[in-house]
Amino acid sequence: MNAYIFPGQGAQFVGMGKDLYENYPIAKELFVQANAILGFPITDIMFNGTAEGLKETKVTQPAIFLHSVILSKVMGDSFKPDMVAGHSLGEFSALVANGVLTFEDGLKLVSQRALAMQKACEAQPSTMAAVLGLDDEVVEQVCRDTPGIVVAANYNCPGQLVISGEVEAINLACEKMKEAGAKRALVLPVGGAFHSPLMEPAREELAAAIEVTTFGTPTCPIYQNVSTTSGIDAAEVKKNLILQLTAPVKWTQSVRNMVADGASLFMEIGPGKVLQGLVRKIEPTVQTQSPILE
Repeated sequence: MNAYIFPGQGAQFVGMGKDLYENYPIAKELFVQANAILGFPITDIMFNGTAEGLKETKVTQPAIFLHSVILSKVMGDSFKPDMVAGHSLGEFSALVANGVLTFEDGLKLVSQRALAMQKACEAQPSTMAAVLGLDDEVVEQVCRDTPGIVVAANYNCPGQLVISGEVEAINLACEKMKEAGAKRALVLPVGGAFHSPLMEPAREELAAAIEVTTFGTPTCPIYQNVSTTSGIDAAEVKKNLILQLTAPVKWTQSVRNMVADGASLFMEIGPGKVLQGLVRKIEPTVQTQSPILE
């Protein structure tokens, strides 16, 4: 069975999507539409901007979403997932790809999500850190033992977790992680504490937008970051999408469940190959690849 997976923030690069825009009429049409929906020329930033400009949350999230969704459209009839999943932001791309959200609604929600997250980041200094070489349970325990707000935010693959929270708490937790035997505990260059309780204002804002958006019937199951299990119920999908902002991204658990349910090929739809690397670390027996375009 084919599992199609969609990357999140961090996969962006300058020039992303330019080849699609120049070579496929459907891609050009959707990029032009996106500029109009967003109210600014995101294509200029994606194709010819700076790495710094592309790193802004309000640009990064729509940019990655656009690359993934437009790539899925360019694939045409060869786009045939049996199941889908997205890493954080990638969940929105996955929901457009499996017919739950329209392109326009998906892009509007991603834009609102990015702006709400940026606002939450600016309201309180916060950050994230990557922890390598420790068991999940040890990382969780260190977070619990550290004063202030700090939580496990991304379960990327065995031995690679990301923690999220207040700046002081993250710095202290990093020291404790090293004492507990972590190979590395490295503060990341991100603007805030994604997937932590500090995103509550953004969650409330996004919830209001999601509630008034029409969610259709999916063409195949989605494995969401919050539940990690196969889902097709629209109300459940909405609920998990709202919870996702303050809850951890359980990528390891989602991939394992997809494999248990028959996934043997993971196709990464979007910029880069980050998720393919994570999947191979989670389940070395499966195949991974990027789309081959005609």
